[in-house]
Amino acid sequence: MPRSIRQAQPPLEFIPPQLNMTVVRVLQWLLPLIMRSRTAIRRVEAENVEVLVDLYRQFQAGNVRFLMAFRHPSATDPFVLAYLLARLVPKVARQQKVALKRPLHAHFIYDRGIPLWAGSLMGWLYSRLGGTPIHRGKVDRVGLRSARDLFVNGSLPIAAAPEGATNGHTEIVSPLEPGLSQLAFWCVEDLQKANCSETVLVVPIGIQYRYITPPWNAIDQLLTTLEADMGLAVGPIHSAETGIEPILYKRLYRLGEHLLSVMEQFYSRFYHQPLATVKDGSTAPPSDLNAPISHEAFATRLNALMDAALQVAEQYFNLQPKGSVIDRCRRLEQAGWDYIYREDLKSIEQVSLLEQGLADRIAEEADLRLWHMRIVESFVAVTGKYVLEKPTVERFAETTLLMWDTVARIKGQSPFDRPKLGKQKAVLTIGQPLSVSDRWQDYEGNRRSAKRAVETLTQDLQTALEKMAVRE
Repeated sequence: MPRSIRQAQPPLEFIPPQLNMTVVRVLQWLLPLIMRSRTAIRRVEAENVEVLVDLYRQFQAGNVRFLMAFRHPSATDPFVLAYLLARLVPKVARQQKVALKRPLHAHFIYDRGIPLWAGSLMGWLYSRLGGTPIHRGKVDRVGLRSARDLFVNGSLPIAAAPEGATNGHTEIVSPLEPGLSQLAFWCVEDLQKANCSETVLVVPIGIQYRYITPPWNAIDQLLTTLEADMGLAVGPIHSAETGIEPILYKRLYRLGEHLLSVMEQFYSRFYHQPLATVKDGSTAPPSDLNAPISHEAFATRLNALMDAALQVAEQYFNLQPKGSVIDRCRRLEQAGWDYIYREDLKSIEQVSLLEQGLADRIAEEADLRLWHMRIVESFVAVTGKYVLEKPTVERFAETTLLMWDTVARIKGQSPFDRPKLGKQKAVLTIGQPLSVSDRWQDYEGNRRSAKRAVETLTQDLQTALEKMAVRE
């Protein structure tokens, strides 16, 4: 069962980065064993590693400062990036006879919420690895100040995921948050104030996961488990189609339709959300695997359902539904934290039992409301056509696992205990660096020009990551 919150907590304290190179060396030495025991990854491959070799050479010579902006499709991305820096970059450097100071590592920005579900030990470890936390749903001045200082003065480059969170898809890039681009321009500004001449660069890094052997049987078994959880039976398929993909796709689509219908009824009946499809009776789940498929209708209904789920939480926290789905999720997360991790309870031992009881009630209710936001997070990148457009085993697996995440949350289980469908290899692509220093004249001047420069850099980075996300 996932850990539910039943008591109010003191405010979340900032976890300062305390880079310890001994911890870095030990972790790099253990990395292959950790990856084999905790992930399905058995190989890591990378293209254009020589770009990073040259950037580290220039960084160590005091000529550049750079930030690695990496795709974030999976929770295993940190392992893959660590392997890239610890093993692949040194290997290519030796081949090119480039002398680099070891160990190769990077500071990084991580979500302050990770130690909440991964445990306080993870906060300690991230700190010793040179990580600095950030609150995603608010202007975190302390976190931003720390990241800004590391970018300008750190003894290592810095890494961050501009998507802000995982989306479960290796071939869909979520809209990038502008904070990373702003941080890069601040770095140029700070270097100029210090009369330093380093060039500031942002390096896009694509990450994809591919199965070494297509796990069609494992996907079939996972679909069977989901069908059982949802009360659906697998009957004979009367179709002239051949091959496993069409069969699995019909089962996957039927599961999605059924889950969508059940959740529409749930939010309509118990949370009084005015979902049009419930009113007109179009939410009846398909009775057989050969029912007609309408991807446009599915996508429309899914978007309406996500909006309804977010509104349930927003109404409780008195938030207006502004911005993208991702923006709304981040604001809700922060609102929930404000109710749970109370700034006014720093001296919790001085609070009366009456006040403590009321604070605990608010914290418990806030945690329950955040459940709706977590459900939406699982489907934030689902399009309704992802599998149909390219029915690869990876797209089947990704979509099925996202559905498993949602069902696990509904059942009260932890979505972090995902089943491993098969052994994978990670493929990284190092893109060409984007010079932020060359864009400085576009940035300086006034707020309007600065905002436009940040937006342009963010869009250029989005384009670069999307090109690398397209599988050949």
